[in-house]
Amino acid sequence: MSELEKKTESGSVGAEEDGASGEQKAGGDSGVGMGVLFFIAAFAICFLSGWLLFPSLLYSKKEQPFNFNHALHVAETGSCETCHSFRDDGSFAGIPKNSACIECHESQLGETEDEAIFISEYVEKGVEVPWLIYSKQPDCVFFSHAAHVVGAKMECVTCHGQIGESETLKPYQENRITGYSRDIWGENIWGVKKNSWDRMKMDDCAECHQEETGSKGACFQCHK
Repeated sequence: MSELEKKTESGSVGAEEDGASGEQKAGGDSGVGMGVLFFIAAFAICFLSGWLLFPSLLYSKKEQPFNFNHALHVAETGSCETCHSFRDDGSFAGIPKNSACIECHESQLGETEDEAIFISEYVEKGVEVPWLIYSKQPDCVFFSHAAHVVGAKMECVTCHGQIGESETLKPYQENRITGYSRDIWGENIWGVKKNSWDRMKMDDCAECHQEETGSKGACFQCHK
């Protein structure tokens, strides 16, 4: 074989090897690209699934013993303080006991099933209604309603929202891990809020105190 033929054959072989190497490289790049797309798709599916499913897994739903129409009672009594009153020592009475309700409901006044349940199951049996309290804070937290409502002249709606206009009670959602109400963290799983009553976390209290008083306050004011 002549020197020219050898060079020609060598060039052909080199070209074939370069072509094969290029094809392998292209195939490798394609595999990496598919892997990246698969990772992004899997991440998006997991992210969206977690966003939608996590709240339902984290919180359990419980119904109140019976429905309570706040709008009707506010219209009849005139204000929140009629039922949610302060004691003589200035402390907040919280959820009214049966004794306060019996002043009007010693016997059934209307024809609703809810009032019938209240009279037959609780008033006549002398049993307090086991209300599930949406705004119940952890045991380590002390909150003075008198300081805020009487002293600072705050409206109930600032923290509790337009509950005085509601005709039904929403389901109580309890955190399966902490046992706290979802109203403390807020409906938005990311902690985003639009209104002052959307959640009741320490950061929200500190933010309000900073705006109104210029100080976030000291730890011992709320944690006794």
